[in-house]
Amino acid sequence: MAFLRRFWQRDGGAQLAACTALDVGTEFAKALVFEIDAEGRGTVRGVGRKRQGLAHMQSGTVADIGAVVDNCAVALQEAEEMAGFRPTQVVIGIAGELVKGFTTSHSQERRKPDVPITEAELQKLIDGVQRAALIEAERAITWETGLPNVDVRLVHAAVTSASIDGYPVTNPVGFQGRHVKIGIFNAFAPLVHLGALESVAAQLDLELLEIVAEPYAVARVLASEQVQQAGALFVDIGGGTTDVALVRSGGIEGTRMFALAGRAFTKSIADRLDLPFPRAESLKVDYARGLAFAERDAIAEIVGDDVAVWAAGVELVLDELAGGDLLPGRIYLCGGGSRLPETATALRDPRFWRRLPFSRPPEVVVMQPAMVESITDATKLLVDQQDVTPLGLAYQAIELQADQDALDAALRRVLRAMKL
Repeated sequence: MAFLRRFWQRDGGAQLAACTALDVGTEFAKALVFEIDAEGRGTVRGVGRKRQGLAHMQSGTVADIGAVVDNCAVALQEAEEMAGFRPTQVVIGIAGELVKGFTTSHSQERRKPDVPITEAELQKLIDGVQRAALIEAERAITWETGLPNVDVRLVHAAVTSASIDGYPVTNPVGFQGRHVKIGIFNAFAPLVHLGALESVAAQLDLELLEIVAEPYAVARVLASEQVQQAGALFVDIGGGTTDVALVRSGGIEGTRMFALAGRAFTKSIADRLDLPFPRAESLKVDYARGLAFAERDAIAEIVGDDVAVWAAGVELVLDELAGGDLLPGRIYLCGGGSRLPETATALRDPRFWRRLPFSRPPEVVVMQPAMVESITDATKLLVDQQDVTPLGLAYQAIELQADQDALDAALRRVLRAMKL
């Protein structure tokens, strides 16, 4: 599957020189065509987008494969014509309430602490982590769907931490010690959702390098020292879902998604003002841009009511992710819904953050494409917060080219053995 092709690319494939990032969103299909230089920096050469129909996507997941393929084809053609070339490989983002991302940590007490850790011992420890993670994901998705025996598949995995007797290490092999602890971030999704995106890639005649959980991609795109040391929360308000990721202690601890975002805001405007959906969407966008128009006060009231409900959803998700520990003091907002000023205001409101384990009022930052330092936009068309997610997917393609360390190699061998 695509996840294992990623490791094949690392092991023996040629260095990736160009790639496509495809953000199959509820409102838009967005495509970026970009180059990757020898230093591991990306340059966006082409951008394309096509609005999705109301019945094409539901809450971040594909509802009509044929229609989504047609929309993606339009976005891809626009991006490829602008770039002047067509990459054959693609990274695609996945979202939806049933995409589960979490870090599983496993500790093992060694019987012979004076014997150096071997690769076989490390691989056995990682195998235990992965099997526990799969059981946890199957339990969560089965409970939420109410269906028995849901076929759950791994989207992607990454080692986030390793320590020996509390001492952090990047490669445990060769170290002595009694207590070994490994943390691995895994994202799982039902086969029906994963398979739909694989079909989209196949029908577009593109080799699928990787499917990435979108909150993971957004959380990884800012590699600043402050984020790595102090941690951060990332909130991506898309068309169908709000995606939340928690970065703490240098690694991604978990991701959550819930189906309340931009399309729900538009539907409220359409229902309460008795307007067609496209007209309501146009008014919402004008309102977010700060334009003056007759219905502005009515739109503000409707958006304010909806954002209050949305903030309650974010609160529930953050409380679950916190796990009783303090949350980081910075929240990064992105996605088209973050253009509504009420969203940032709601997260700064004391009535929101005082109910959560923050040590101080959180700093809320609206992300911009310029904050993604490892990718240059040669098109000058990526200008606002809704462009951060496809840039995050492009960054994942660049990360695939990074040198593989011992932990990553051990994880690869375990996944091949498990045939996930």
